[in-house]
Amino acid sequence: MAELRTEEEQLEAIKRWWKENGTALIAGVAIAIAGVVGWNTWQSYQENQAEAASMRYQHLVSLADSGEVDEARSLVAEIADNHGRTLYADLARLIDAGLAVDEGELDEARDILDEVIASSKHAYVQGLARLRLARLQVATDDAEAALDTLARDVPAALAAQQADIRGDALRALGRDDEARQAWQEALAVAEQRNQPIYGVQLKLDDLGAEEAML
Repeated sequence: MAELRTEEEQLEAIKRWWKENGTALIAGVAIAIAGVVGWNTWQSYQENQAEAASMRYQHLVSLADSGEVDEARSLVAEIADNHGRTLYADLARLIDAGLAVDEGELDEARDILDEVIASSKHAYVQGLARLRLARLQVATDDAEAALDTLARDVPAALAAQQADIRGDALRALGRDDEARQAWQEALAVAEQRNQPIYGVQLKLDDLGAEEAML
């Protein structure tokens, strides 16, 4: 009987605990399940968005390569609107800047590159934008501005290209000795990193470098 009373007391204790805590427990389980479902749904949404952005970007590259400028630039705007926080949006803007240059819209290209530099969260993309802006500045007889642009942060992976463009800017300013050093640096860095870099040796030869690095 003592054991029975003990079991009955335990059962009553369980009933009382459930009465006091059961609703909260069920709610907690429901919230946890909803959280898992919600997280999985969000993950699935993010994956679908990334896939859609990737497909649109690939189509953009195809349009740009085939010279369909109007359609390409329209797609850039769509990617920026629908996938503005992704890497693909930044890369699309870089393509857009190139298309603007091809159409002779140099001020617009400069604005696009400035926007990428200011807004991108990807250091490598920012570096690419800086290099392209510097090239544009050299091409438009603004070599001093190009040197200022190149003096800002550029990832180490782009150091050879950075030195190459710096050489272009220095040559445009008539600072041939410094240009030679910059191009030699570009070749040295490219060799060290096993990266191809084209045209630099020709620039050195044209400059009359006697000990250009191979």
